[in-house]
Amino acid sequence: MAASTFSLPLLFLTLFFQTHLSFSTIDPTIDHIRPLSSSTSDLYDLLPKYGLPKGIVPDNVKSYTLSSNRDFTVELESTCYVHFDDQLVYYEKNIKGKLSYGAVHDASGIQAKKLFLWLPVTGIEVDESSGMVEFFVGALSKKLPAKEFEEIPVCKSKAVFRADLVSSM
Repeated sequence: MAASTFSLPLLFLTLFFQTHLSFSTIDPTIDHIRPLSSSTSDLYDLLPKYGLPKGIVPDNVKSYTLSSNRDFTVELESTCYVHFDDQLVYYEKNIKGKLSYGAVHDASGIQAKKLFLWLPVTGIEVDESSGMVEFFVGALSKKLPAKEFEEIPVCKSKAVFRADLVSSM
């Protein structure tokens, strides 16, 4: 009788207060529990802690937020263009997505020029073993050397083609 009296409250607690275990692949030194809204220099320090190069975001960041579920918003001072290797990229004023270690998923606010079309970048993944950063544009992707993203890129207000850059030097 004592065993059944004890097991009933235990069953009740088990049903109403289930415990969930989760394991994170994020750097444990990151305080990702509280929402962050910090200075722009903090953003460039935060990205490498998530396995991302600081140069995937241009130099005109006004502010950013990072929620406890790792959804983020980056607000730029203005829209801008950046050249990475042979790829022209357009950043809208607001960039959104979800951070995970070495990746950005559900991205919006970034577009890459392919031939004569501007296509939305939907994700970014870093492959540390190959030293490449892969950008996803729908079902397509393009890999660029990670060394292209070591430095924070300078924002340009107009799309300047690589030939124009060389001739102006």
